[in-house]
Amino acid sequence: MKTIATENAPKAIGPYSQAVCANGFLFVSGQLGVDPVSGTFVAGGLKEQTKQCLTNAQAIIEAAGLSMSQVVKATVLLADMNDFVAMNEVYATFFQEPFPARMAFQAARLPKDALVEIDLIVAK
Repeated sequence: MKTIATENAPKAIGPYSQAVCANGFLFVSGQLGVDPVSGTFVAGGLKEQTKQCLTNAQAIIEAAGLSMSQVVKATVLLADMNDFVAMNEVYATFFQEPFPARMAFQAARLPKDALVEIDLIVAK
């Protein structure tokens, strides 16, 4: 097992790693729409937070020497399922066919009261 960390994504806010490589996969921890420099949410709403979540995840994936085209599974947590369509519009700009498998659902509350959190599994 090997951990991955980069300054191009927010530091972990608890006892976990930004990502862990194990058994031929990279497991990227849930990313929020937080700017890694300021440590605060990006301005705007759901779309801006979704873009930042995936930008943060992409930075971690690239730090591991991999790419977004190798993502095989995504989990999307939304504060409000009514934001699904808006999230999906932004999400689609980060992936191309064959698309990763994905699960999306509404959570009662996300860390730091985020609007969206996304984790990814990447095949090496």
